[in-house]
Amino acid sequence: SEIFKRPCTSKPALSSSPIFKEIGELESAGLDVQGRLKISEAATLILPYHVAIDHAREKKRGSDKIGTTGRGIGPAYEDKVARRALRVQDFFYPEQFAAKLRENLDYHNFALTQYYKVDALDFNRVLDEAMSYAERIKPMVVDVSSALYAAEQAGQNLLFEGAQGTLLDIDHGTYPFVTSSNCVAGNAAAGSGVGPGSLHYILGITKAYCTRVGAGPFPSELYDHENPNKQDPVGIRLAEVGKEFGSVTGRPRRTGWLDAAALKRSIQINGLSGLCITKLDVLDGIETIRLCVGYKLDGKTLDVLPRGAEAVARCVPIYEDFKGWTESTVGITDWNKLPKTAQDYLKRVEAICGKPIAMVSTGPERDETILLHHPFEA
Repeated sequence: SEIFKRPCTSKPALSSSPIFKEIGELESAGLDVQGRLKISEAATLILPYHVAIDHAREKKRGSDKIGTTGRGIGPAYEDKVARRALRVQDFFYPEQFAAKLRENLDYHNFALTQYYKVDALDFNRVLDEAMSYAERIKPMVVDVSSALYAAEQAGQNLLFEGAQGTLLDIDHGTYPFVTSSNCVAGNAAAGSGVGPGSLHYILGITKAYCTRVGAGPFPSELYDHENPNKQDPVGIRLAEVGKEFGSVTGRPRRTGWLDAAALKRSIQINGLSGLCITKLDVLDGIETIRLCVGYKLDGKTLDVLPRGAEAVARCVPIYEDFKGWTESTVGITDWNKLPKTAQDYLKRVEAICGKPIAMVSTGPERDETILLHHPFEA
């Protein structure tokens, strides 16, 4: 979103087709994107064979599938760790790029045809597609670490925005129901190439309720206890009012009550300075709001999420109940104008987590926010 205002940098795995689709949409609205967006030379390229492997693998898993987005992210990270990945910097050496691509495609085509029993990908088609993007990408390539260091030395504010969430982190999430990269706060430093001492304020962002897309354990999930495959009415309401659909796949997200015990785990891992609670307005009109404050597991009471998907799946949530509110909170920007019951709910979240709430979102618009502590002024 900061691309509307100032230059942005990127060093995730890079998928050329989606990024240029987004660039086209923004530039058709009159925004200069390619003059503002900078891409790291070290970014791993997501190529068509990664997508093919992703789809074939999920299909073969059947009912045991992870629930990936199908965009090839996992296979691309596998290539990165195996030190065979093609990176943005390879675009500057076309002959070397083609040689690496042929070697990689031979490797992946063997898996596609011999193990997954699907069609191989054509080398020339993959190469031509990659080269068609190369000339557009190369002008945006920079040394991201040096660019960010220079900006910091010049006194500019740096804002790092992570995707996904702590419990989807490859190391700290509910493994194996995780993504293929690190998405905790520490990766802002590792992924961008700035020193960890440059991260002065870490804002943890969570909805006023919980969601999960795809498979994996979800202790506070709302579902019909007589029919576990069916969501209960409040869960359906949260999904509809909150427009809870996966941004990539369009799949309906699973919904549940806010899990403060899981938040505490996230606070431990990320070293949070403060919290931002979003979508408070989605809870408007719910008679009783529940907050998960811990779990029962194997005869013990836990106040923080355990490690491992197996343990999390066996957790029985412990709830505190709060009276809801009938008033609309949409667009409120002053804490004192929130219904008292909404304030009580948020104060309890703050007390359990032990971290101050810095921001509360009360609607989809940028200005529909209660700002209690400015992160850049902390």
